[in-house]
Amino acid sequence: MSFESYPPPFRQQSHVVHSDDSSKTLQDFDLIPTIDLQCLDLDNLHGACKNWGLFRLVNHGIPPTLLNQLQDHAKKLFSIPFETKQTLFTSPFSYFWGTPALSPSGTSLLNSSGNINWVEGLNIPLPHLSQIQSQTLSSFRVLLEEYGNHLARLSRALYEAMAKKLNLDTLESKSNLSESNGSLRVYRYPYYSDEADEAAWGLDVHTDSSVFSILSQDQVGGLEVLNHDQWFNVKPIPNTLIVNIGDMMQAISDDEYKSVKHRVKVNRSRERVSICYFVFPEEGRVIRSSKYKPFTYSDFQAQVQKDIKTLGYKVGLERFRAY
Repeated sequence: MSFESYPPPFRQQSHVVHSDDSSKTLQDFDLIPTIDLQCLDLDNLHGACKNWGLFRLVNHGIPPTLLNQLQDHAKKLFSIPFETKQTLFTSPFSYFWGTPALSPSGTSLLNSSGNINWVEGLNIPLPHLSQIQSQTLSSFRVLLEEYGNHLARLSRALYEAMAKKLNLDTLESKSNLSESNGSLRVYRYPYYSDEADEAAWGLDVHTDSSVFSILSQDQVGGLEVLNHDQWFNVKPIPNTLIVNIGDMMQAISDDEYKSVKHRVKVNRSRERVSICYFVFPEEGRVIRSSKYKPFTYSDFQAQVQKDIKTLGYKVGLERFRAY
């Protein structure tokens, strides 16, 4: 392992450890609801979105070889020296570390425990992949284009099913989901071997701002989800995806569905790589709900940035609550 690939603050964890942290939570067995896309049951989907805000998607139609190739390419890119990545990952990519990419600067951001997030990543706006000219990134771009097409297909199918169960007006709600501003974030979580320090989190507790998010994770666990005041491990299972309900979908559903709180715990001996797709409403789309004041995603994101700057954390939907 080349520690020159890590951002400088992460290089202190350079000694070898032989034990693995199992990231025990209050509930360590797998209770995450499973949704089969080929035999989509609207009642099961509704229950998962309402009671968990998250589900495991199977039979999604994305070739396992594509998922594996994306993981392999991501690991190779992250292994490039840190200084090189800063020059390689330029527009339309943005490279960040120490933050979940909510900070416009893309640099380190303290979490609620007063520490930086133990993560580095790439933000990739899928509609702008054609702008990538680097030969080093050309094969990765081809994989991302194929993956992006699959994600658009999955997003449409899932949203249409949710909208049908929620009895949303088909034409009016169509603009609640826009493929033109979908983005990928590729994350690497360096291992953290200081057993005396329990404050190391890859990502602190948060909700996603999207309509929903679709996650592909490697076989190193760490994702945890909050349900009924208990934390559950979201175990990595090959060839499955994890779908999170986000803030926009909670508002669209009039709080019928919940934007799930989740976090990522770092591993004591192994790096973790995950790839997450975020999909948002169309530009300028006004979300109207009996629970919230009318707002656009741009309004929401501007408020998030303001809160991060002034308070140090995201407040989210509560800022738009109709009291």
